[in-house]
Amino acid sequence: MTVRPIRPDDVPAVVGLVRELAEYEKAAHEVRLTEEQLRTALFGDSPKLFGHVAEQGGEVVGMALWFLNFSTWRGTHGIYLEDLYVQPGHRGTGLGRELLRTLAELCVQRGYSRLEWWVLDWNTPSIDFYRSAGAVPMDEWTVFRLADDALTGFATDRRIREGRTTS
Repeated sequence: MTVRPIRPDDVPAVVGLVRELAEYEKAAHEVRLTEEQLRTALFGDSPKLFGHVAEQGGEVVGMALWFLNFSTWRGTHGIYLEDLYVQPGHRGTGLGRELLRTLAELCVQRGYSRLEWWVLDWNTPSIDFYRSAGAVPMDEWTVFRLADDALTGFATDRRIREGRTTS
């Protein structure tokens, strides 16, 4: 069992894991990620995405994709965990815990004050796992999102009201 930073040759396997995660979360139809997009995000000129993989027997069977956020209240960066996934046949072996622990260690080493993520309300196995690690839900907060047509519409609203059609 090994947890290590993602390498360029891991990209196809990680894209596959993202698709498996989306299927598990009943949202496979929403995945648009390509290998090229992930490779650029992780290894392009100015990477903003980072990640680790879990290997068992030389095969990538789990991953954690993350990026930095910032707490204005604490005055420090933190890690936002975008995706944590271990294939079903490898769950219960400690790989998920090691992926999460690796990110916690990075936070401590770098002086980051938080490690945060979202989990679907119905995903009881993951919620139980996160609670066992000492994580607490942020029940007072509601997630909001602008995407697709709503994002485009809101972004262009001011230009339209001001009679401009280009930026």
